[in-house]
Amino acid sequence: MHIAVLVKHVPDAQFDRHIGGDQLTTVRSESILSELDEYALEAALQLVEAHGGAGAGHRITALTMGPAAAVNAVKKSLQIGVDDGVHLTDEALFGSDASATSRALAALLEQVGPFDLILTGMASTDGETSLVPAQLAERLGLPQVTFAASLELAATDDGWALTARRDNDTFAETIEAPLPALVSVTDQINDPRYPNFKGIMAAKKKQIQVLSLADCGIQADEVGLPGSWTRVEAAEPRPPRSQGVIITDEGDAGIRLVDFLAGQKLL
Repeated sequence: MHIAVLVKHVPDAQFDRHIGGDQLTTVRSESILSELDEYALEAALQLVEAHGGAGAGHRITALTMGPAAAVNAVKKSLQIGVDDGVHLTDEALFGSDASATSRALAALLEQVGPFDLILTGMASTDGETSLVPAQLAERLGLPQVTFAASLELAATDDGWALTARRDNDTFAETIEAPLPALVSVTDQINDPRYPNFKGIMAAKKKQIQVLSLADCGIQADEVGLPGSWTRVEAAEPRPPRSQGVIITDEGDAGIRLVDFLAGQKLL
């Protein structure tokens, strides 16, 4: 079984986000592996470990696309326990929206695959659209299971089949699908592990394959700003927070507080 996990290098959520340049794209100078992708990595590791690990012929590959620094997302994946990585990098990818991103990733997966299972986080922490997994499954012609809160694999006479649980507000549903398939997982599926010293040292010996658009048979105008369906037309800084309302208790603070909340339509 060969599992692909898509990972992304995103701006660190601990810092304010900034938009810059003539094309109004996100500034990525302080970026890290997307936190939501760590749940997909952990899900892949647990599935492989539950079925015999590398000794049983199972393998996990982390894939990303983006500028040179994006390879750091793959490097951390290797430190966590992934077997190898692939980095699609090309200047023409700059400005890709969800559609162009799914186009590039689909070509990348077809180039370095085949894969039995493709895992993603439920969204990226920068765009937060949750569009790429569904678009990618459509482009690859794969069954898609989105927002999986649990995931299990079972061997069948015809190969592998997965069972996933999707939690809704008032109910949960169980979904079954044959492999190959694409699954996005939520942040409720597991508790991601951290890299340890042994994993960090082992990662230095693992291979990261670097590919360009040409290697994947993609034309420059199919991705980036020319190949995107959407683009940012305008952006402005978030206005500073105004000072809150201070209520001094003069015996009527409770009444004044209720009046304020009612005026804000919070009661």
